[in-house]
Amino acid sequence: MPDDAPHSFTPQDSLVALMVAVSASDEDIRTAELVKIQTSVQLLPIFSDYDEDRLTTVSQAVFDLFEQEDGLDALFGLIREGLPERLFETGYALACDVAAADGTLEEAELRLLEEIRYELNLDRLHAAAIERGARARHLT
Repeated sequence: MPDDAPHSFTPQDSLVALMVAVSASDEDIRTAELVKIQTSVQLLPIFSDYDEDRLTTVSQAVFDLFEQEDGLDALFGLIREGLPERLFETGYALACDVAAADGTLEEAELRLLEEIRYELNLDRLHAAAIERGARARHLT
């Protein structure tokens, strides 16, 4: 990770990192996904005191980690360290919303969502309900 990247994430940084990671997972960051991230940060209560300038820093940290061999493990380490357990489902819900935002789920996005479920130790039934909600919100 570059010297100016954060060595730890706040809970909000962790949520942003999850959203950015899902968007970048298929190596094609779509406008709809970026709009979903921006809108979430601007509108959701969890981000009410979040400095939106951090979006760039956190996004760059995610991109830098994705270029490293064990970068995904390092990213999940930062997320688990920064995200309280009470926000694990929130993080997964935001990740699902970003994945569903463009109307398609690529294989890489599905694999990363599966990894997020595992890393955050989410109950499969709860995760399925979150996924179903994201699908319902993004139908056209």
